[in-house]
Amino acid sequence: MNWWREVRFGMFIHWGLYAVPAGEWKGKQISGIGEWIMERADISVSEYEQLAKQFNPVKFDADQWARIAKNAGMKYIVITSKHHDGFCLWDSKFTDYDVMDATPFKRDILAELARACKKHGIRLCFYHSIMDWHHPDAQAPFYPKYNDTKQSNPNFDRYVEYYLKGQLKELVRDYGPLGILWFDGEWVRDWTREMGWDMFDYVLSLQPDIIVNNRVGNGRQGMRGLSASDEFAGDYGTPEQQIPAKGLPGVDWESCMTMNDTWGYKSYDHNWKSTEDLLRKLADIASKGGNFLLNVGPTAEGLIPGPSVERLAAMGEWMKVNGESIYGTTASPLGEVPWGRCTAKPGKLYLHVFNWPLDGTLEVAGLKNKVAKAYLLADKKRAGLTVRREGQDKVVVTVPKQTPDKINTVVVLEIKDK
Repeated sequence: MNWWREVRFGMFIHWGLYAVPAGEWKGKQISGIGEWIMERADISVSEYEQLAKQFNPVKFDADQWARIAKNAGMKYIVITSKHHDGFCLWDSKFTDYDVMDATPFKRDILAELARACKKHGIRLCFYHSIMDWHHPDAQAPFYPKYNDTKQSNPNFDRYVEYYLKGQLKELVRDYGPLGILWFDGEWVRDWTREMGWDMFDYVLSLQPDIIVNNRVGNGRQGMRGLSASDEFAGDYGTPEQQIPAKGLPGVDWESCMTMNDTWGYKSYDHNWKSTEDLLRKLADIASKGGNFLLNVGPTAEGLIPGPSVERLAAMGEWMKVNGESIYGTTASPLGEVPWGRCTAKPGKLYLHVFNWPLDGTLEVAGLKNKVAKAYLLADKKRAGLTVRREGQDKVVVTVPKQTPDKINTVVVLEIKDK
């Protein structure tokens, strides 16, 4: 887990056939998240399969995607090798329902992305759905609704042992070494806790140092946001679209989040989070000991939407200056602070100041250590800021009255002892 705890910031990519309808079906805008359109619009398997003939992302450039992630300060990419709809973004020998056999594109997307990630020093990771709305041994033929959690498929064991494990072996063997296998769709009736543990062991037999998220376990056990006392098959928790108020003490965790309201591309979803919001969420998550997995949903042409690119570029500019206060840090030892957030490294506290003190004095309560030096992280000369102590457990830092960074100014305190 060491590299994962160091990187703190990654890119989630939801991409598949659902990018073609882009949230619309037969002239109607379909509510809900874009990648669930097959289920939300009651599209039959045979109808949905026809989308593969339209999937021709000629503007896809794996190198460009990797550069966008790298320039944003992201250190790993998690892409949907197969989402719930069952369509595969690689050349799988277990099905023709993949990008090489079913589409006019006929390029192995995962192979190209694997090469680009290696070139740019990005850890490649795969999201892979346990649920499968297309495979006859999984959910498809017996379910009146694809997400029906009450129905059972008598051939589900065969699906797991032959198809699911077979494809995972392909992904790890042919596209690895991978950083993470990121499971999802674990809430279906036929997936048991025992299957989760078995799959966890199986994946590690393919690559012993791979990281596996907690959704390999059974979703009915409360597997997504968890406490240290929860037993789960997996290496870390995955709170979705939320940041736990106090983190998840004693457990590794990662908040996955969209930039707008959808994971898969929807052409009319323009409800974008601001750069300020995203940067402050990054600091908030790091201050609680977690990772931030931030999603992009590329178009059917293969382009990451412009608003996503713009926000990632702005985040990257901030990270170039302040990345030290995110990468490799641990949760704040100060608890909640009124002016922003705090991250830590041995001998250093990084004060992420969202609300800049207008009187030029930044109060840091709960700190008994001696402060050896204080400075703005953005100040390359590391010019010292004046620090004085008030009582046993409060220090006051004199800072410029003008806000250096209106989103998040980082003040560094170099401290003695733990």
